[in-house]
Amino acid sequence: MSLPENNPASPSEGSHGRYGSNATGAARRPSMSRRNLVLVVLTVVLVVAIALMSVIKVPVAILRPGPATDTLGKVDGKEVISIIGAQTYPTSGALDFTTVSIAGGPNYPVSVLEYLQAKFLDKNAEIDPEEAWFPKNVSGDQIKQQNAADMIDSQETAEVVAMRAAGLKVPEKVLVGAVAEKAPAGDALKVNDELIKVNGKQVTDLASVHAAMGTVKAGATVPVELKRAGRTMTVQARTGAQDGRAIFGIGLNPEYTMPFEVKVNAGNVGGPSAGMMFTLAIYDKITPGALTGGKKVAGTGTMNELGEVGPIGGVQHKMVGAKNAGATYFLAPASDCGEVVGHEPKGMTVVKVSTFAEALAVMPKIAAGQTSGLPSCSPTN
Repeated sequence: MSLPENNPASPSEGSHGRYGSNATGAARRPSMSRRNLVLVVLTVVLVVAIALMSVIKVPVAILRPGPATDTLGKVDGKEVISIIGAQTYPTSGALDFTTVSIAGGPNYPVSVLEYLQAKFLDKNAEIDPEEAWFPKNVSGDQIKQQNAADMIDSQETAEVVAMRAAGLKVPEKVLVGAVAEKAPAGDALKVNDELIKVNGKQVTDLASVHAAMGTVKAGATVPVELKRAGRTMTVQARTGAQDGRAIFGIGLNPEYTMPFEVKVNAGNVGGPSAGMMFTLAIYDKITPGALTGGKKVAGTGTMNELGEVGPIGGVQHKMVGAKNAGATYFLAPASDCGEVVGHEPKGMTVVKVSTFAEALAVMPKIAAGQTSGLPSCSPTN
């Protein structure tokens, strides 16, 4: 018995609808038109392409405005700055530290899809080569550890500068924290040596070491009195040259005796760029009067023990983040003015500062609502 050929009868247009029954009584299956087939294929190709773009990585870093955090406020229900063992005073307004959201590097690699979205859909995104922000051959864990260490250092330095600015004494010891490979003084100075005198001048803090070395000619040998393992001795330390000045080739590690305890709860943020705003907040809390006069002030900048405000990256994004958070004033490092000019958000007064003393000096004018006559990055002011 032979099987019937697959030659269905003409479709019925009656009660069976467009597709009726074939000659054998079996329902005829709908056929897919060429147009529908093309649409299905294109959909599959698109889905596969999007999936691939989400997996394939691009060696770039994408910078965007990050959130702003009030150092006078709270994070997750805890005060950002807590003072323990000292009198504090009421504050008002806000002193925001600002951040940059950075995608890229070993922890957050950028996919093709993210790259395209940033390039064509996000006007606030800045796309840089990955190596501009993430050194090669550095792991994600190393980056996290360095950012955490920088944040801790910035907090400690902020405490010291704020306390001293408030007239409090913060004794310190200056230790050798590191000795560079082939350092000129590598034969004389060792890690953990406590410096007592340098070139005959008493060491009281980091500034005193810099002052003592300021009169030394590069290449000279300098007497250094130090304490090593509890024993006091004097060594002859050779110097080398760097940028026209004499150096030992060592890193200094100060150890402070704090008059009271400060706890900083910055949330999941790393790096040193909140140093200036931490310093202002601590000073504001331990001195009478509110620095801001109720104004919402944001800013950024590193802080060293000498009270100098240092440059940071992504300042233009931080200004946008500050504006989004409602800040009307922004304190910017003078060394970052090149990135500030032309990017100031509308309605925001950007004030340049190079030291903590300068930052304190402008606060009364900000508290009074002054918007003109303040130090500015703009050459017209």
